[in-house]
Amino acid sequence: MKRRSVLMGVWLLAWLACVAGVQAQTRAWLDRDRIGEGDVVTLNIETDQTGAAPDYAPLQADFSLAGRTSGRQARMVNGSISNTALFGVVLTPRRSGVLQVPALRVGTVQTRPLQLVVDPAPVASGGDALAFVETEVDDPQPYVQQSVGVVVRLYFATQLASGELDLATPASASLQRVGQDRTSAREVGGRRYNVVERRFLLIPEHSGPLRLEGARFSGRGAGGLFDDFLGRGGGTLSARSPDQTLQVRAVPDAAPQPWLPLKDLRLRYTAAPQSARVGEALTLEVEATAVGATRAQFPDLPLPAAGDAAQVFAEPAQYDESFDGAGPRLKLTRRYSIVPQRPGTLVLPGIGLRWWDVGAAEARTATLPELSLAVAPGSAVPAPMPAASAASAAAPATQVDRAIALPGAGHLPRRLWPLLAAGFALLWLATLVWALTRRPSASPRAASVAEAAPGMATHSLADLRRALDSGDLDDVEQALRGMARPPVADLDALAARLGSAVQREALEALRRARWAGGSGPVARAALRAAFANGPEWRGQAREPAAPLPPLYPGR
Repeated sequence: MKRRSVLMGVWLLAWLACVAGVQAQTRAWLDRDRIGEGDVVTLNIETDQTGAAPDYAPLQADFSLAGRTSGRQARMVNGSISNTALFGVVLTPRRSGVLQVPALRVGTVQTRPLQLVVDPAPVASGGDALAFVETEVDDPQPYVQQSVGVVVRLYFATQLASGELDLATPASASLQRVGQDRTSAREVGGRRYNVVERRFLLIPEHSGPLRLEGARFSGRGAGGLFDDFLGRGGGTLSARSPDQTLQVRAVPDAAPQPWLPLKDLRLRYTAAPQSARVGEALTLEVEATAVGATRAQFPDLPLPAAGDAAQVFAEPAQYDESFDGAGPRLKLTRRYSIVPQRPGTLVLPGIGLRWWDVGAAEARTATLPELSLAVAPGSAVPAPMPAASAASAAAPATQVDRAIALPGAGHLPRRLWPLLAAGFALLWLATLVWALTRRPSASPRAASVAEAAPGMATHSLADLRRALDSGDLDDVEQALRGMARPPVADLDALAARLGSAVQREALEALRRARWAGGSGPVARAALRAAFANGPEWRGQAREPAAPLPPLYPGR
């Protein structure tokens, strides 16, 4: 029995050794552990697990991936055949510094983490490099929510086979690319360079220092055989511009509300009538030119204050946005239809907008001059009565003066006017119903909501923030409806799903801005504050606070 126990122990140890020998052996390594910014490195992974493949997802945070390869090989080890799989992926670092290649899961095991040192690209100036980059900011001391123009220029003195030019988004600001790249040629330091100019729009969200990293370029030259041999024009090219620190100023206490920081604002009449008749519509057109604002930041032009002397109807504003290198420029045109209600002199006070001059650091008001129009009686207004009968005709004359006169309708009975008013109301309701039923089918993003899989949201909090920064109110509504699971068809259904009264009030502000003449900037501010951490759905526990600060905290 003792001998049998010893044999069993020896056999068990031998079996465990065999099992340990056939356990999966997996390892990862880099072809080099130090590179320069703009260079690439290859990550290799070897494993003897059958059917296993590495999960590259953790690499996406600090690297862009390309050139994936895989293969298998068989080899003889101690008289037995061993099959191994070899995987490779080309990594391009997204930033400089000491980067960690995280542990990757391969089948049932994980590789060990690796370390890669990425040296920053040298900051080159004109004349002493094949390529260099410069970043120009139009205002180094902007205010919170001020639009800042950023221009990045890439200079290269050789032909390029490929290349990437990138500007990182600061932690406390929004950054978006605007317009198309412009190309030109310049001579710098006695050398002729090709120039690619790219424009960005930067909007700070918090006061205090704002670090803007320099723009980075990485690419390859398209030199020939002799150029490669002599070291001119071929191979890898990399460059970056110096980092900058902007000093963002807070909103002044004396600033007008809504907050509108601009470099310049001009208002003018592009069409103004000289005379008018009772009951006949006249057209008034106003143009606003703002330097330093986008469409999403600019408020609606107010209605002329005509009182009970005239009815005023406003058409939707027309926008024209451009970017001239010194920041955004917005031209807004709005038409008004004005129907005088009585003869005499019609006085239209000039509309005005309060704004903050970022250059002079003071509040200003842009105002149009007052208009005074002579209003003649309309065709439906009877001629003035003689003095003897003026008292008896006073009441009917007052009623006719306040009505909208229609040509050839002077003989119509007064009871016809309520019927006409009811007809106009029915037409307006029919137009509103048509617009509401037509809107979802006209929007490709709304169509994507209808086509989404059941229970899947089609928009994220990042989409909502992007719409609030640069989109119109339609985009904001679509992003909000698409964040529901499943997406909802209208704002009423979305409000019924929300458990926060503040968020439902923000939806009402959005509804008023779109359909009832409310203020667009006020609605955007309410939505930013209410949905800073996403929707709070009814019947769900409040989610823990996000680790990042809110998009637009209270000032």
